[in-house]
Amino acid sequence: MTKAPDPGTLTADPASGLEGVVAAHTGLSDVDGQNGQLVLRGKRIEGLAGNVWFEDAILHLWHSYVFCDADEIKKALGAARSAAYSSVPLIEASSGKLSIYERIQLGLAALPLDPDHPQAITISGALPVFLAAAFRVSEGEHPIAPDPNLTTAEDLLRMMGDEEPDAEHIAALDRYLVTILDHGLNASTFTARVIGSTEADMKQAVLGAMGALSGPLHGGAPGPVLDMIDAIGAPENAADWISEALKRKERLMGFGHRIYRTRDPRADVLKAGLKTLQARNPKVSLAEKIEEAALTALRKAKPDRALDTNVEFYTAVLLDAIGIDRKLFTPLFAVGRTPGWCAHVMEQQATGKLIRPASLYVGPKPA
Repeated sequence: MTKAPDPGTLTADPASGLEGVVAAHTGLSDVDGQNGQLVLRGKRIEGLAGNVWFEDAILHLWHSYVFCDADEIKKALGAARSAAYSSVPLIEASSGKLSIYERIQLGLAALPLDPDHPQAITISGALPVFLAAAFRVSEGEHPIAPDPNLTTAEDLLRMMGDEEPDAEHIAALDRYLVTILDHGLNASTFTARVIGSTEADMKQAVLGAMGALSGPLHGGAPGPVLDMIDAIGAPENAADWISEALKRKERLMGFGHRIYRTRDPRADVLKAGLKTLQARNPKVSLAEKIEEAALTALRKAKPDRALDTNVEFYTAVLLDAIGIDRKLFTPLFAVGRTPGWCAHVMEQQATGKLIRPASLYVGPKPA
């Protein structure tokens, strides 16, 4: 019989959600909440997003797990998109009651995995195809086949629409995908690692991660940020609207973060990507004025709390500026985070260890 753990060795209150408990050693990402830094395998996110393509960032994260060069990873992901299109008829035939997110999960569940081909590439290449197909089916349109010669961002925009995407929109979407590639041991990533630790195939781990991501407490969705911006309407309304919201003790969407005690570095990365879109979209300037008013009001109303702009604020503004429907925000996040989930599965499986934490029984004693 396995000896029960000594309660004195348990270092965290389970009610805390295991906050502060080290559950894995990783070389993938370092989230420094005190200093507002995000590092992906030795490189700050500011040095990756907007400077390398999504495919190159994936290759950087997968270093030592998937062996190929920059040209090969682009070709491999393009080929994976083409192969995944064979599962799209299942998405087309699915019930109209399914959400876009559920249709993507359906496509992934049906995706064949070749044991002689890296599962991380197969799955990461498939998600953009399933998102575009699920979106078009939900709009009453037929899916568009992928073009393996394009980058992920360009092909995704092309498959969602009926015309060639704008170069500035491609660059902005690519920047977003790189920005959300990985972010420590959040709920969905931890779920992927737990499933991967059982030696289940990577598809099951990613499906589990998608299930965790669907919960509203995972970090929220940026859609409500746009609702707030729409409600404010004009820069001159910002201060009064925000003041009234704080009096009602409402949360200002896009501000504050569970980890960061200063500004979320991803917010500035995405804000920088809006510079080329600002002239064509007045909502960008409006958002900047709202951010300024919100930060001023928060410092005055809650001086004892570190509440700054988080990634959701400028995610919402950037995706809206390139024409992404707000109901696609969570599915699109899954597309960008999937290679990160895969990286964590590969890292965990390399240890050969099953994740099996202890629990402390607090129920009734037997008579």
